Amino acid sequence: MSVDTTNSLISTDGPFVGVAGISDVIVVANRDAVLVTSRENCESVKHLTAKLKPDHEQLTKAHVSETRPWGSFTSVTWGEMHQVKHIDVKPGGQLSLQYHFHRAEHWIVVTGSPTVTINDEVMQLSPCQQVFIPQGAVHRLENLTDKPVEIIEVQYGSYLGEDD
Repeated sequence: MSVDTTNSLISTDGPFVGVAGISDVIVVANRDAVLVTSRENCESVKHLTAKLKPDHEQLTKAHVSETRPWGSFTSVTWGEMHQVKHIDVKPGGQLSLQYHFHRAEHWIVVTGSPTVTINDEVMQLSPCQQVFIPQGAVHRLENLTDKPVEIIEVQYGSYLGEDD
């Protein structure tokens, strides 16, 4: 929300942001961080990012939430060997057929009826059902229905990057 604010960009996918009585600023917020800079000095963000990397590299590499053609995901929590995500798959959406070298996954259905492929097995799941995807297993999550699908994904392994 803004009051008496001009020539500014305010964006958030996390906390509520309120600005009042300012002009020529950029405010970007998510669950993990808030960036505030003047429009005139927005190039200084590169220097801030470089300074963050040694102690806060995760903030410079990935967003907490990402939108994809099939839906979106939000990282809820993570540690050295685990990550928990909330995944929304829109009607007709499907994740790519994939496998992971460095992690296993556990999917718990919150809403909807996803179709899950693990290696040669294809199954239809319902809310509160769960499935384990071993490290190296070829798998896919699809929403072949006209209602959204939500799952909680728990990843465990030595590397949790999106490029695995």
